[in-house]
Amino acid sequence: MKAIPRTVWALGLVSMFMDISSEMIHSLLPIFLISVLNASTVSVGLIEGIAEALALITKTFSGVWSDRMGRRKALVFAGYAIGTFTKPLFAVAQSIGMVFTARFLDRMGKGIRGAPRDALVADATPAEIRGAAYGLRQSLDTVGACCGPLLATLFMGLTNGNYRLVFWVAVVPGLFALITIFFGVAEPAPQKNGSAQRPSIFRGIGQMGSAFWMVILIGSTFSLARFSEAFLLLRAQSVGLPPAAIPIILVLMNAFYALSAYPIGKRSDQMGRSGLLAAGLGILMISNLILAMALKPWHVAMGAVLWGIHMGLTQGLLAAMVADNAPPSLRGTAFGLFSFASGLAILGANVIAGSLWQWYGPDMAFWAGVIFSTATLLGYLALKSQLRIK
Repeated sequence: MKAIPRTVWALGLVSMFMDISSEMIHSLLPIFLISVLNASTVSVGLIEGIAEALALITKTFSGVWSDRMGRRKALVFAGYAIGTFTKPLFAVAQSIGMVFTARFLDRMGKGIRGAPRDALVADATPAEIRGAAYGLRQSLDTVGACCGPLLATLFMGLTNGNYRLVFWVAVVPGLFALITIFFGVAEPAPQKNGSAQRPSIFRGIGQMGSAFWMVILIGSTFSLARFSEAFLLLRAQSVGLPPAAIPIILVLMNAFYALSAYPIGKRSDQMGRSGLLAAGLGILMISNLILAMALKPWHVAMGAVLWGIHMGLTQGLLAAMVADNAPPSLRGTAFGLFSFASGLAILGANVIAGSLWQWYGPDMAFWAGVIFSTATLLGYLALKSQLRIK
């Protein structure tokens, strides 16, 4: 098997550093909102849903723009820079509106960098190791997502629960991400597109085949079943886990995500992606079921472990499937369109979960996840023959 290119390794390290930064904040943010700023779970659902949807919808336009320029690194750097320099806003926030503004800007930065980065992985990687490349980047990303909550827990202990000081410390790994992009990321020479052939959203829509739209459909319905991990943290709190220990739930989830993403991506290059994706959907259904019925912290921990495994089984594969079914000159647009559809689904999922939690209790939010994940699995099994996937 060919070696994974240096640029993919560098992008993985960039993702790792930024996830350390982000998860130091995000692992504490739901509890900070509720216990310090007196927010409701509906407010948490709206903030998380709108913020994540913005990130995914913004990818639509950044992906198209990166195709038009034929260059992606500048947009990747700009997106990570926005994410880094909005972190201090969380530390100084005195209201729910200020937190919303910080999340809005932070996720806008994620949206700007996301599609160009994912397209750059495909640009730099031979097709026969594409699953391994996406799996490696996702694994390194998730190592950061695992370390971030651990550091949050450590600093919460060292500072006697000083949320704001932990949020300030989170700026530092973001700066390392920017340095790594500048010195470590290279990209292939830009494609020469005549002005008449410059990509646009409408041109991209017209050139995508039916298999690509099937990936969009599966990814969107899948997103309805996996609302924000903020609800995992709130679920842990609801069964009595102390606030200082709650970030450990994200550590568990991300540890199993990191351990599974690369070997699953590599395996998909050898045996195909179809069965692995179906397995991931099935595990998500079981995870939601356990979380719906949870009574003790270890039940939530078990649900979080399965949640991480399903992420490892699906996220890199979905990215590889987008790249597999998109024209090379429109990869940025393809990832943007995929993210737009997923963003709308995630917004709906978070609003539904927050509302069910507020009105009927935490178990009902996860029962909704069981329904959506079961429907997605059944739909995928019925339609996968129409997907041109290995």
